[in-house]
Amino acid sequence: MLTRRKFLSSAAALGAMAPATAFAHASGAPFELAEEYKPQFVPIREELDPGQIIVLPRKHFLYFIEERGQALRYGVGVGRAGLEFTGSAKIQRKAKWPSWRPTDEMIAREPEKYARFADGVPGGINNPLGARALYLYQNGIDTYYRIHGTNQPNSIGRSVSNGCIRMLNEHVKELYERVPIGTTVTVV
Repeated sequence: MLTRRKFLSSAAALGAMAPATAFAHASGAPFELAEEYKPQFVPIREELDPGQIIVLPRKHFLYFIEERGQALRYGVGVGRAGLEFTGSAKIQRKAKWPSWRPTDEMIAREPEKYARFADGVPGGINNPLGARALYLYQNGIDTYYRIHGTNQPNSIGRSVSNGCIRMLNEHVKELYERVPIGTTVTVV
């Protein structure tokens, strides 16, 4: 049941994490996120358990189930055709300003784009994983898929990544604080 206290604290958090304008770090150019991709509370099927994450890649939405029948919905960028993750996984690791290295498959597929990063990129504002990363595992094995921030805010609402789920840095920071290790993530 949604209590007054829960509603007020969630509404305050929602207001704090929904900036009208984001900035692409590479150019410093302002970017206006479409209204539909801004975080908002939405009704959801009652049978979904609170505390889990559901991702609908074709719609470009991630749902964090707050309580039975209610979720906090975020707009996301997802993997392009053939590279997307589907199924269920658990968040087994969380990192602030994570380092990044393209997978061997990414380097083989697009060496002109990724070979120069084979030794990795340290965490920071220019890192493709952005401000936070939630690492997805199946049966204790790293899937190499992540829910992470981005330094390309214009990718939200699009299918452009190598499979990971991208969020605005402000949004992934907020989600990072809400979800513990062990959270179930289902991508359908």
